[in-house]
Amino acid sequence: MNLDGKKVFVAGATGLAGSGVVRSLLRQWPGVTVRGTFNRSEPFQTAPHLEYVQADLTRREDCVAAIAGCDLAVLTAANTGGAGAAQSDPAGQVTDNVVMDALLFQALADANIRRVVFVSSATVYQEFTGAIREDQLDLNLEPHSVYQGVGWAKRTAERLARFWHDKYGLSIIVARAANIFGPYARFDPKRANFIPALVRKAVAAMDPFEVWGSPEVTRDVIYVDDFADAISALLAADTLSWGVYNVGTGVPTSVGQVVEWALESAAYQPKRIVYSESAPTTIPFRVLDCCAIKKDVGWSPALAVREGIARTAAWWRDNRDTWKK
Repeated sequence: MNLDGKKVFVAGATGLAGSGVVRSLLRQWPGVTVRGTFNRSEPFQTAPHLEYVQADLTRREDCVAAIAGCDLAVLTAANTGGAGAAQSDPAGQVTDNVVMDALLFQALADANIRRVVFVSSATVYQEFTGAIREDQLDLNLEPHSVYQGVGWAKRTAERLARFWHDKYGLSIIVARAANIFGPYARFDPKRANFIPALVRKAVAAMDPFEVWGSPEVTRDVIYVDDFADAISALLAADTLSWGVYNVGTGVPTSVGQVVEWALESAAYQPKRIVYSESAPTTIPFRVLDCCAIKKDVGWSPALAVREGIARTAAWWRDNRDTWKK
């Protein structure tokens, strides 16, 4: 589908994933118009065909008003956080997320928006050995205990997406996201995911260099621009009316590797690296099988994780005095 001439609604357009999607859409289709929502985080991007509306997406009337007049939609809005937030405030990633997703699906259907990409999360998956495929999600098994709340919140949203597709014909593609990182992420130590947290410490020349968890903890991580291009490809693939796709690199990346690459990118080597296994951590291993999206829409990530970390560190070095998230 050529998106030129279309108006695309992006929920959560000032978050890491949403701001990446905005850039991807505007870069690929110069004739597209993007309407993005923000609430507490002020917009930081400008472009001729980009407009922002402030909206509390836990309010039905705000959802309806923000969506009016749009043709397509990408839903990236979510309350998120790193390992610390997942353990200190697990409910913070549950109620608002469920409410937002339910109200947005209803508003999209009522507005006759026929095509949506919903960004879900790999937290929906149960513990698994090896790279997990989309069809290997087992709803009879719990998500990892640390992700129990957010995992079930995203599972609930995915089932609601299927309901709106089956009963009302809403074309919805679900994208189960790996760990996204890159510029414009949260670098606040209380809310940052592990890659921006380690980049922040490296650029600050922390010594001893503290790392939460074991160096063997392994994740599927993806640079924000690659993730955003995957979402754009799914939105444009109008031969698909329903589908669930893992979006990651499919390559295991350990915490130890991220530490090495963050320090390399910061041109810094501490005297001592301390792996604090008593600090908040999450599931020890998760990698996504991403063959389906490559097969169906021809997308695959362009940037190696090491290079993505280098770009993230360079951005943070230039923006750490002004970036407030």
